[in-house]
Amino acid sequence: MRIYSPYPEILQALRDSNIQLIVGVPNDSLQELANTSSASNWVQFNVKSYSSNVNFKYIAVGNEVNPNDPAAHFVLPALQNIYKEIFSAGLQNQIKVSTSVDTNILGVFDPPSAAAFSESAKGFIEPIIRFLVSNGSPLLVNIYPYFRVKFNGQSVPYGLFTETKAVVQDNGLEYRNLFDALMDAMYSAMEKINGGSLEIVVSESGWPSAGGEVETVENAGTYYRNLIEHVKGGTPKRPLKAIETYLFSIFDENIKREEIERHFGLFYPNKHLKYNLSFNQLRR
Repeated sequence: MRIYSPYPEILQALRDSNIQLIVGVPNDSLQELANTSSASNWVQFNVKSYSSNVNFKYIAVGNEVNPNDPAAHFVLPALQNIYKEIFSAGLQNQIKVSTSVDTNILGVFDPPSAAAFSESAKGFIEPIIRFLVSNGSPLLVNIYPYFRVKFNGQSVPYGLFTETKAVVQDNGLEYRNLFDALMDAMYSAMEKINGGSLEIVVSESGWPSAGGEVETVENAGTYYRNLIEHVKGGTPKRPLKAIETYLFSIFDENIKREEIERHFGLFYPNKHLKYNLSFNQLRR
């Protein structure tokens, strides 16, 4: 489960549940947590107070921070400060500290082996990668084939895992779906800045069920079902290894501004399930 801010009522409800949790630091809190005392207070109040019976797995320090945004300057100091507090509490093996990025920080995407971070993103991502490598934390990445279909002209079958033929041939590797292509593009980009030892955790992935031509319940259900099945394995570049993946999102969010953004939920706001999904038999 992932929450984007440490809501006390949710943390309280998760006590003794054994549900693994990503808890987020909101982007508007990054500057504050670049201060050591503020970070110490944040960890004490939101993590240590619950750590005896809430199963924290990751702390996501910021979500999709634009490298050109002023907040980007505070991500690394906040990461370092929060990690220091987690380490001091002896929780560094239980709780990994990372940040969540999206694939827009790639300057080159296709083919995956040629992928590299954009020049504007390198100054942001390189020290973060060094931090993650030194502390054994994965990089959290939001992977959305949907947006590549919607805005970059990729085909719907390539996005939905229903393409039967290779769309991309890359140094002997075949890509039949955008999810794998995006994952391996990120891995290739990380390798180019000495981050080849890192794992990727997919911290968001989803498809909206309304709001446009390709945004249908049928397409969204197909995506979620195929994604759940697909992540049991790996990617062409890193095969035979299950991909830890978080679906976005649990509920439709009907007060969001953009129409498409309102329809990523697995459930309607009235708590009725949209899709017939099965999470059984997932390998760990």
